[in-house]
Amino acid sequence: MCEQDARARGLKAGDIARVFNDRGQVLAGVVISADYVPGVIRIHEGAWYSPQKGGKAGTLCTYGDPNVLSADVATSQLAQGPSAHTVLVEVERYQPQAPDVTGFGGPDTVKEEGENAA
Repeated sequence: MCEQDARARGLKAGDIARVFNDRGQVLAGVVISADYVPGVIRIHEGAWYSPQKGGKAGTLCTYGDPNVLSADVATSQLAQGPSAHTVLVEVERYQPQAPDVTGFGGPDTVKEEGENAA
């Protein structure tokens, strides 16, 4: 994000920010750059989904997966590509200590009755 937007939100480089909208919320590290105009942020793609509370819609993604912020709507019936590479969001400082990233451990599994525990 640009310095002007960071300053308006009390953010500095290296802070953890909560990026959110009506679809979801993620944590992201703050990088300040003159390469961005006011009102624009960038979250690099490729993060694993790491929900703070699995199975709960709108839960905080602790690893910054930007897909939770966008709609799953195709461009057309022909293309079925992503509808946009832009999403409207709000950005604020994340106050508590950042929670653990759990997206690399795989999903929780439930053993069927009679199955040996691993």
